[in-house]
Amino acid sequence: MNILRDFLIVGCGSFLGGGSRFLVSKLVGGLFATSFPVATFIVNLLGCLLIGFVSNIPSTLSWLSPQARLFLTTGFCGGLTTFSTFMNENLSLANDQNYLCLFAYLVGSFALGLIFVWAGGALAKAVAM
Repeated sequence: MNILRDFLIVGCGSFLGGGSRFLVSKLVGGLFATSFPVATFIVNLLGCLLIGFVSNIPSTLSWLSPQARLFLTTGFCGGLTTFSTFMNENLSLANDQNYLCLFAYLVGSFALGLIFVWAGGALAKAVAM
């Protein structure tokens, strides 16, 4: 039953995080006329700030339960941006001095992510023909 509870906690956080990303995109998009993705840049940095803060609150503090931490990190930050989770995982690898995994994760994520986005676009074009 705990997995169902945690699933719902993450889902609610994701809903609010994704909704927040949408609102920031609409608000910021109207303020800046630029090709630079300002809204995405802002939510990614805010997500990094929030996940860094929440992840480093000692688990001994009673005001932040494990469920609240799950709601804020996996749920809200995950819905707001996966970039924050990505950066937090990279920092954990660096803190653990697991530099080979850190390098592989960073380079692999960027290089393969770009290739996969391109491949998805090529696949969509091929299917549409």
